[in-house]
Amino acid sequence: MPASEDGYVTAETAVVIPALVLLFGMLLWGVMAAAAHIQCVDGARAGARAAARGEEEAAVRSAALSAAPHGAVVKTAREGRLVRVRVHARTAGPGPLTLGLDSEAVAMSEEPTGLAGEDGTGVAGLEGE
Repeated sequence: MPASEDGYVTAETAVVIPALVLLFGMLLWGVMAAAAHIQCVDGARAGARAAARGEEEAAVRSAALSAAPHGAVVKTAREGRLVRVRVHARTAGPGPLTLGLDSEAVAMSEEPTGLAGEDGTGVAGLEGE
């Protein structure tokens, strides 16, 4: 081995190891961001289900926040029988690596059961019986 090639392995290792650490950090951040987004989706769905059941606003927010990532913000809106629950959170990371994550779920409010129909049978709209 010629003397001019001494130190190449050390130099290559000095470049490769930091690059691998950076790649691992980016992959880890990506997995954490994906997990936080899934938590946002779960939180919005849980809140929409609670709102559709007719639960109070505090219970809807509690249901959404229980599944959402830490520090999430929950907003609800009603449009007729439709209930919208939006969950907003930020990913973990320094400065520019934090991303805003949003998820929204929509559900239709359930009608109370056991109401009598027009004919008093308890089932509205059925004919021929």
